[in-house]
Amino acid sequence: MYRPQPDEFGVFYQRYIDTVADDVISELGSQVSSFPDFLSCIPVEKWDFAYGKGKWTIKELIGHIIDTERIMTYRLTCFARNDASELPGFEENDYVANAHFKDRTSDSLIEEFRLLRSANMLLFRSLNDDEVHRKGIANGNPLSVQALLFVIAGHLKHHRKIIEERYL
Repeated sequence: MYRPQPDEFGVFYQRYIDTVADDVISELGSQVSSFPDFLSCIPVEKWDFAYGKGKWTIKELIGHIIDTERIMTYRLTCFARNDASELPGFEENDYVANAHFKDRTSDSLIEEFRLLRSANMLLFRSLNDDEVHRKGIANGNPLSVQALLFVIAGHLKHHRKIIEERYL
């Protein structure tokens, strides 16, 4: 697998892709435990904290990461299976507003992430070279399966950095 080329993703994904090492499958795999371990060290009182008016709490941010991983993995699955349907975008703020992440426990969100990523890793590791290089259209932009792997890993790294810099 190689790093995705600019014609494999929309320009707004570049910031995520740039943060990921070349061995994206290993990085995704290490996040199965490293991210929950990181989250487990966040003090309980911080989970309902938002660093500014209109900003998400840590619970909502983790919910957003989980929702986004589900959506990106759905896209990846469609493209890997040669589904030619153009896929829609999604409005992240509406997803968070219509979920009840604030009512959840930190432990439940951590466990949901761990289980989701563990299940997704079975899919990610099963992809062959043909599937990894397939492309589709999502939110009006081209996306390759390979680029989606990098986006999933980079999106999590992006939000972990935000937690470290703005919440803790």
